[in-house]
Parts: sequence; structure tokens; C-alpha cells
Amino acid sequence: MPKRGPLLAFTGLMLGGLTAAFLFFGPPSGKTPDQVSVETGKALVGGPFTLIDQTGKRVTDKDFHGKYMLVFFGFTHCPDICPAGLQVMSAALAKLGDKAKDVVPVFITLDPERDTPEKLADYLNSFDSRFVGLSGSKQEVESAAKAYRVYYQIVPDDKTPGEYTVDHAAIIYLMGKDGQFITHVPHTTNVDQVVAALDKAL
Repeated sequence: MPKRGPLLAFTGLMLGGLTAAFLFFGPPSGKTPDQVSVETGKALVGGPFTLIDQTGKRVTDKDFHGKYMLVFFGFTHCPDICPAGLQVMSAALAKLGDKAKDVVPVFITLDPERDTPEKLADYLNSFDSRFVGLSGSKQEVESAAKAYRVYYQIVPDDKTPGEYTVDHAAIIYLMGKDGQFITHVPHTTNVDQVVAALDKAL
């Protein structure tokens, strides 16, 4: 399993953190993100997608309407950030108890070449049983990532020809029952931070 070097991981997180707020609000048009958010009233995050879940069923964003979505983008070969993020999401949902009954945790791969539905099903067995894993074609995954303004980049492994990792921003998105963006939580290992954000929004 390829491992991301400390510098690469730090660089990816910094890039993701520095660009997250900007990307939420689309093109600046000469304005700051704060100015754009005030004028539009909502962040430009989320939108239509068509992907395949871990059972092999093709689903769209409309299949989740009527439920809250807690969305995280990553990949199963991720050595640290992704499993930590999914563990935090699982723990937060457990801590919320009945209040989380209408929340569907969703893991969308950024590595569809390796992350087949079968691979996702096996991987998600280690987390909350409510998790839905989504994959698809390269184009479908790119479209979903673009809709959520997710930064990611395929990075070749210099030590192992043909192998690669995926450098990506680590952000947990909470989407409303209508599919609209509610809030986000940057990557954290603090379960209470996620619980507080969810508790406030739900």
C-alpha cells in the first residue's frame, strides 16, 4: 500500500484548507468570498450526480432527498486521513443517537479505478453500518467532485512504478434534505466538534 509522505500530506491539507472557502462560492468576480456569500445567500456546493453504490446499484442525488447527507470524499488506499475521517463521522453519528436517524453518511471515492463497488463494500465494513459508498466512471467521479468543489490530484508513487496516491482536501459536508449545502467541518479528529456542528444544523 503506497504511503503519502508527511510533506505531501501537509501540502494537500494546506491547499485544501486555503482554497475551501473560496471554492464554496465560485468565481470571485472581483469580490471576496464573504461578499459573494452575502449576496447569494448560499454556498455553491453540491448538485446533481450519478454514481454506483457498494451494492452495484446506480443512484443519483435525488435518491437521498428527504434525508440529510454527511459527505466525505477520499479513497480506500488512503493510509491515514480517510479512515480517521470516517471513524470520526461514525462516532459522531453514534453520539447523536436518535437525532441522527435521518442522516446518511456517504463516502465518495476519488479513485474509481481501484475503488470498485465491491472494494467499497469491504472497506466500509469497518465503519458505521449506515455508510453508503459511491464510485463510478472517472468522468462521473470528476463531476461529483466538481459539484462539491473538492480539490484532488493523482500523485504517482516515485518508489513504485505504476502505483499512485490521491492528494485531496479532507472536508465533511452536511447537506440538507433538499440536497442543499448546510455546513462543513474541515478534517478533524475531534468527535465533539463534528457533533456540535451536526447538533446545531439538524
